[in-house]
Amino acid sequence: MSTPEARSHAAGPERRSAGLLIVATVAAGVALYFAQEVFIPIALGLLFTALLRPIVQVLLSRFRIPAPVTATLVVLGCLALFGTSVFLLANPVKTWVSEAPATLAAARGKLEKIRRPIKQVSQAVEKVQKEVTGEKKSVQAPATASASSPVIPPVVGRVFATTAGILGTLLQTIVIVFLLLATGDLFTRKLAVVMPRPVSGTAEDAVDDAEAVMRRYLLVTVLLSAGQGVVVALTFWLIGMPSPVLWGVLTLVFECLPYLGALFMVAAVTITAFATFEGIGQILLAPLAYITISTIQNNVVSPFAYGGGLRLNALAVLLVVLVGWFLWGVAGAFVAVPLLAAVKVFADRSGRDSRLATILDE
Repeated sequence: MSTPEARSHAAGPERRSAGLLIVATVAAGVALYFAQEVFIPIALGLLFTALLRPIVQVLLSRFRIPAPVTATLVVLGCLALFGTSVFLLANPVKTWVSEAPATLAAARGKLEKIRRPIKQVSQAVEKVQKEVTGEKKSVQAPATASASSPVIPPVVGRVFATTAGILGTLLQTIVIVFLLLATGDLFTRKLAVVMPRPVSGTAEDAVDDAEAVMRRYLLVTVLLSAGQGVVVALTFWLIGMPSPVLWGVLTLVFECLPYLGALFMVAAVTITAFATFEGIGQILLAPLAYITISTIQNNVVSPFAYGGGLRLNALAVLLVVLVGWFLWGVAGAFVAVPLLAAVKVFADRSGRDSRLATILDE
């Protein structure tokens, strides 16, 4: 029979371990936040390297092209594709951003029309209450309305801004991707050396599996977002929403951000519909259509598309996306889920009774 003193001594190491884990987590979060200019390009570089590595391996094995040359061709091809996309979308996005203040002003004006009867009723009730209680009406000086041009809400600026300079982060990411691709499997072998020995397979296999999971997540997410963008564009064209093609492109971009991207899209669609249409049915049709399409995609198409390769706890995904958004903004929300999936792969390989793998599993 154990005494209270024995139980206290046994619980001592567990308490110290929990305390050290909390301190280490807080310290890691502080380091990730204040050194985001360093860690964001590294995270994006690892992610895009996992995506592009099969292309480099195919060119190496079939055409015997040296790794540095292959990496150069792949990076230049991706830059050309990215530059073409930016060129084609520059004018529509510029028009949409320039019209955003007018759209917000129109939505604000319609909202004021709705609030006016409610405000009049509230003032009438207040007047009756004062007459009943015998209170004297206080005379207030009329507030001078400041003539200021409509401004875009801060959340829109947060969405389109990165935590560091966009150009600097892009250049650093390109350099990291090029170096990782040009050196072949050097990074995998070096990482396997410092990793603990997994219970099954080798450390190199664990790294390859983590890259495969991240690559599958990125490909499936982009394809699902593209398909949803096409459906949204067609639906918005049918109901008369302005710039349906641009809404489809925005759906492709923002649906790559779990949870947060959908929230932004619903808010943007609602504001635009409120400023464009007159009837309440027409106003609600656009956001309801988007919510319906997004719900079908998330609950019917996504489980089938991802399959068993990405089994993550929905609560853990939401928490890591919020933490990533808080630490790194848009980049953090984007890399949160694939990095979490890679962490789960390492946790599964570390032991059959891994607590972290159990927590992250669905």
